[in-house]
Amino acid sequence: MSKWNYKNLFYVRGQYETNNLYMTRLSILFFCQLLFANCFLSAQSLLGQKKQYTRADTLRGSLRPERTCYDVTFYDLYVKVDTADRAITGRNRIVFATVEDFQTMQIDLFENMKINSITANGNELKYRREFNAVFVEMNEPVKSGTKGEITVNYSGNPTVAKRAPWDGGFSWSYDRNGKSWIAVSCEGMGASCWWPCKDYLGDEPDSMRISCNVPDSLRCVANGREEDAETLPDGTKTYNWFVHYPINNYNVTLNIGNYVTFHDNYKADDGALLSIDYYVMPYNLEKAKKQFTQVKPMLKCYEKYLGKYPFWEDGYALVETPYLGMEHQGAIAYGNKYLTGYAGIDYSRIGLDFDYIIIHESGHEWWGNSVSCRDIADMWIHEGFCTYSESIYVEYMFGRDTALKYINAHKTQVGNEGPVVGIYGLNEEGDGDMYSKGSLFLNTIRTLVNDDKLWWSMIKGMCDTTFKMKNINYENVVTYFNKKSGISLSSVFEQYLKYASIPLLEYKLKKKKKGEFELTYRWVTDVPNFTMPVVVSTPENAKQFLKGNNDFQTTTIQLKKESGFIVRDDLEYIDVKKM
Repeated sequence: MSKWNYKNLFYVRGQYETNNLYMTRLSILFFCQLLFANCFLSAQSLLGQKKQYTRADTLRGSLRPERTCYDVTFYDLYVKVDTADRAITGRNRIVFATVEDFQTMQIDLFENMKINSITANGNELKYRREFNAVFVEMNEPVKSGTKGEITVNYSGNPTVAKRAPWDGGFSWSYDRNGKSWIAVSCEGMGASCWWPCKDYLGDEPDSMRISCNVPDSLRCVANGREEDAETLPDGTKTYNWFVHYPINNYNVTLNIGNYVTFHDNYKADDGALLSIDYYVMPYNLEKAKKQFTQVKPMLKCYEKYLGKYPFWEDGYALVETPYLGMEHQGAIAYGNKYLTGYAGIDYSRIGLDFDYIIIHESGHEWWGNSVSCRDIADMWIHEGFCTYSESIYVEYMFGRDTALKYINAHKTQVGNEGPVVGIYGLNEEGDGDMYSKGSLFLNTIRTLVNDDKLWWSMIKGMCDTTFKMKNINYENVVTYFNKKSGISLSSVFEQYLKYASIPLLEYKLKKKKKGEFELTYRWVTDVPNFTMPVVVSTPENAKQFLKGNNDFQTTTIQLKKESGFIVRDDLEYIDVKKM
């Protein structure tokens, strides 16, 4: 979930609000966007204010000694959901490996949630709270190289989502038949809004158990694979789920409702069968069976270009939710109302009719859930690559030309008002441009690589081998691309991702003689010593790569008429200024 982004006109996470009020607004806003995008974009500086960072931001985002001293290996989370009082009671057993000697460790839980006790080896531990951070005092020093665990018992009324999934928390709602329908989404806000954990993206448990107790008239679908369900004498039922892989804290979810389910299998290229499960409202069962036929072609596409589905043992699942969607690992939230595009709208305006939520949120199983960032400042790794994966699907289904149109349609969603790399150590992600700008940037890198066989091996290598199930950062990605491509791309990455503006190409043409022009050009950038080829076309040459940097350069090109000269800004995401 990206922070609210005014310049994109209620377009955040590449998604649109779906309740009736916002759908009404959306129709108006979408029409306005087509007509008045430039006006809105130019006005956004009036809407934004620079954020003032606090001690609470530092406690949440930084790698303090109380965090680096231990590595979480397993979470055993139990939650009892009180639908009447919109409250939860729970406990989390946190198993860890000690990295450095310590006696104080930090975990995280929002202030509005009450800690009833924290214990280790049956003994109660002292703790102190500072904002949403909890500092636990062990009864004796814990030595490096040892293993340990604590259990946190807690309760309270968790944050209620105001506009899920963008402004997350618990969504307490009702289905069409008046039965409780509850869902959790907390990207950006953080998992510690509803369960105690080490709320830092760089430390994922190796595996996790999620147990949820609900009224026996309801069903709970969580992440991973269901182990069993136990009916209790008090008229409740506990569902036990197990995640066999590392998982981001914000991906941990509960989906509670009157679900019906149907099952399918996907056969991989090597013959292995992937378990597929769908959980939907009973009145939407037939719609779901039709709409979800898009899943298998999508899995085939992503297997080809990104590698096999990464969480094979847990299986793939779509779970209908009362909000639009979210990439919850192994239990992807689906709330697109069985429509095409974004809640029925083709924002790209090129006539494609696939279900965006299925394609985009499933792409996160590779980008974000398997290949994960260490710090939320690098959330662009999740969102930029995943948005680019939409175009991979479009290319697979409809061809390269259509995919190129799809990518370039994202330009209207980019304001270029802030860097997409956020501020490290403050739980601060970058600008919402990370989605569309990230996709356009990767299309630019593909152009510079200029070798599709190499390009696809690089993309697949990131997901399938080099960074699979790993937490990475900006430097890891830049180093990888430089090494695999054999090209120095460091200044290109820096300009697109660490600055708001994109490269500006200044150029002029001067006729020398019949069929020949002199071209003078340079790049204008924030990054000094910027180097990137300039890609142009003429009737005589469909695609030319010209050496480009911050110095004016002059070359002769074969060209009959000046009007035949084209700067290929469909292949490179750039601004162009004719001098």
